[in-house]
Amino acid sequence: HCRDVVVAVSKAGGFGVLGAVTHSPEQLERELKWIDEHVGGRPYGVDVLIPVVYDREAEASTEEVIDLIPAEQRQFVDKLLDAEGVPPLSADDAAEARRELIGRGRNTTPLGARRLIDVALRHPQVKLVVSALGAPPKELVDELHGRGILVGSLCGKAEHAKAQRAVGVDIIVAQGTEAGGHTGQIATMVLVPQVVDVAGPDIAVLAAGGISRGRQIAAAFALGAQGVWMGTVWLGTRESELTPMEKDVLFKARTEDAVQRKYQTGKTVRMIRSKASEAWERPGAPRHLPPPLQNVLYHSARIRIEKARRADLCSFPAGQVVGTMREETSVRQVVADLMNEYAETAERLSPLINL
Repeated sequence: HCRDVVVAVSKAGGFGVLGAVTHSPEQLERELKWIDEHVGGRPYGVDVLIPVVYDREAEASTEEVIDLIPAEQRQFVDKLLDAEGVPPLSADDAAEARRELIGRGRNTTPLGARRLIDVALRHPQVKLVVSALGAPPKELVDELHGRGILVGSLCGKAEHAKAQRAVGVDIIVAQGTEAGGHTGQIATMVLVPQVVDVAGPDIAVLAAGGISRGRQIAAAFALGAQGVWMGTVWLGTRESELTPMEKDVLFKARTEDAVQRKYQTGKTVRMIRSKASEAWERPGAPRHLPPPLQNVLYHSARIRIEKARRADLCSFPAGQVVGTMREETSVRQVVADLMNEYAETAERLSPLINL
């Protein structure tokens, strides 16, 4: 989710992947340049959203996406925040927020994702591009392979893995419902072996969802995965760009507070429950908008909430492992704990395997 975590993970022995969707192409260029300068020559990856279902009118329009949001949804958010006593942004803050939202406006459309990928291709240390919303187009996979770049894709069903195998991805991330972000309904324990069977011997499978401990990595290997994909655990590190308020929300959240909602993108996202997320679940709430419109609506509200420091309205993607996160740590410590617990688990299991 931020450049500092990508660098720290890579230096600690992992493979950092930057989620690019919140960046404008110009911002992404700056972030990748910084990573290049600090990662010590190590390879890293970039994660983009290439949705199948999105607002095609918004993608084609010459208007700014923020101006395409329907009045009903815009008024719903304004009334909610006004009723909660959240002040409107100052003129300067509103202008800055508009610039930020315009920059990221179409990132969750295929053309928007393509612009981010084009930025990534200017950085030779980017050796992996991941599609976070299903199988990427085959022509994109072939292009990236032609440049010596691996291609990954997230899935929540075995059927999705079949489509990903068909387009030639190198890595499939089997993401169970426990994960933060866009998730399906199938648990990691059930999903991973299904995806492993579909992937076959030539495609690596990474397990994702509910993984923050070394013993869970051992379980992923037992299920047939060749590695793990982790996200939420890094949010609580000192390298994370989360604000102090957001970290406080994270550390106070229980496992059951990581709920699936469409509040952020119009698609199901596991995120921390808040007054704002739950307002969209009440009778009479407007329909969620498709990407990229709901994304912009969510982020405009988030900016206002952050400025007001309203933790009770603060909501962002996080998986069910939040219930085990209670204090700030470092990326290096997380990795060390993972390795030590994995080794202890393997040692404990060894006598059983050798029976």
